[in-house]
Amino acid sequence: MPGPDVRTNDNVLDDMSTEPTATVHSGVEAKPERKLTVLESHGYVLGRTIGSGSYATVKVATSDRHNCQVAIKIISKFQAPGDYLKKFLPREIEVVKGLKHENLIRFLQAIETTHRVYIVMEYAENGSLLDIIRKDQHIDESRGRRWFRQLVEAVDYCHERGVVHRDIKCENLLMDHGLNIKLSDFGFARGHMKPKNGVYALSETFCGSYAYASPEILKGVPYRPQDSDIWSMGVVLYAIVYGRLPFDDTNYTQLLKQVQNKVSFPREPKVSMDCRKLITKILAPLKVRVKIPQILADLWLNPNQTVKDEEQETAQETIPVSKEEIKSVNIGTVTFDRKLEEVK
Repeated sequence: MPGPDVRTNDNVLDDMSTEPTATVHSGVEAKPERKLTVLESHGYVLGRTIGSGSYATVKVATSDRHNCQVAIKIISKFQAPGDYLKKFLPREIEVVKGLKHENLIRFLQAIETTHRVYIVMEYAENGSLLDIIRKDQHIDESRGRRWFRQLVEAVDYCHERGVVHRDIKCENLLMDHGLNIKLSDFGFARGHMKPKNGVYALSETFCGSYAYASPEILKGVPYRPQDSDIWSMGVVLYAIVYGRLPFDDTNYTQLLKQVQNKVSFPREPKVSMDCRKLITKILAPLKVRVKIPQILADLWLNPNQTVKDEEQETAQETIPVSKEEIKSVNIGTVTFDRKLEEVK
């Protein structure tokens, strides 16, 4: 696997050092000059923090080079796990530098120093899809259709190039100035996953977020990550139109039962039959789960198409609506970053 495209400053002992240096001219001591930070030497001026985790922080920065604001993910080499630094981070950089799509966060540059790794990315100024769902409680189908199509097209672009994301969730869907979806955070992504002679490689890395994980991941069996990405998109669509998650991720045993049963829907908010039908086809057992071409051709994503009354009646018979509102996870109250390694 080729190494990451990074700029290395290994001679920098402290990459955030701002120690003053004094210069003397003609016997007169000049005022001390502040030493540029590594980021400043590359034309970036850091601003406010917009996200943080156990070993990484994301800040907004002004870029002279790109003449715009950017987002910079700052990863501490001392705090990050060894397997992340040696395996996942190089893989993330390798994957994202080859991707260019209007609905993917654009990778701009990676800078490595003795103490830190900086990943410079496009800045999405309108927060995440999760922020919007929390604010609006749920998304109307018109907006939801547009955003879900953008997500599906972005994932389709990745899959066509042999890249699987493996951590699709509302928090990782950012919004640009025009309120367009930008899929971000390729920390668990993997490249070189195109099928060979019609055979898809299976993944045995059980990563991602608990609430968005497919049944095959939760069972702990080798899985085809393209199909699991599709499942996660179904969870996102459910969250968009209902303002909550379809499955309760607080108990592993119950979650495993839920994901293996046909998905149910609450009575409120009102969601069209076509949308519920699509969700049901996505959150389905592996053998009958729809593929991306079928999703893109689906009636709900193409509302100008016509459908026979008989098909509508059949759909109403097959899609369960709970008599009482199902136990589901309210997006406004649940923390979503519970990882699979915390399960069981």
